[in-house]
Amino acid sequence: MHSKELNERSPLRLLEQSIHGGLGRGNLGVVVAQAGVGKTAFLVGVALDDLMRGHKVLHVALDEPVDKIRGYYDEIFRDLARTSNLEDIGNERLKVERNRNIHTYVGKAFSIARLRDAIDFLRTHMHFDPEALIVDGFHFEKATAADLDALRQIAREINGELWMSAVTDRRSTADERGIPEPIAHLAAGLDVVLVMEPGGGVVHLRLLKDHDNPDVSAIHVALDPTTLLLIQE
Repeated sequence: MHSKELNERSPLRLLEQSIHGGLGRGNLGVVVAQAGVGKTAFLVGVALDDLMRGHKVLHVALDEPVDKIRGYYDEIFRDLARTSNLEDIGNERLKVERNRNIHTYVGKAFSIARLRDAIDFLRTHMHFDPEALIVDGFHFEKATAADLDALRQIAREINGELWMSAVTDRRSTADERGIPEPIAHLAAGLDVVLVMEPGGGVVHLRLLKDHDNPDVSAIHVALDPTTLLLIQE
């Protein structure tokens, strides 16, 4: 199978249909789950979908080192190539490496201003213009509506989608839509909210917010906790 066909058959196409065409350029999406459920694997799956279409992706990790994030990419790409009988694996892997940049803040204070500086540096000195942005481990409990406005401005400047992850727990309160803290109080500033829920041997994805659409569709996409691949339910 060629990468174009693989992208066309990706479970992410079902996700995009469920959220009326996808997250969309200049918009903010967040996937929320308890610790260890698979948020990073989901975000890497989203990033690989972009990377294998030749889009440049900046993956920002707040709590994990570069080697661990790179390991996620290697593992998920390897299983994706194996299960799909991907042709020309060497060139596809090279495409992923060339189009991806991983930036971590382990042991360093993260701020949106520093994120903007990092993007400016990549553009100016490395000729790397990200077309999608992943912010894994964003600390929503400390964030404000102004912070989300600043992130949205960055997404608009790169003309790309910005996906984030948030950690919740069983004690978290939720709003009337089921959106849990620590993001419920900031939900107005987000375009798409997904929650990951384990059960039946897979991790189900459930859509909690779909832009301004009052009717939220069911999603028939899950995460295989063994291969870390997105699958169709």
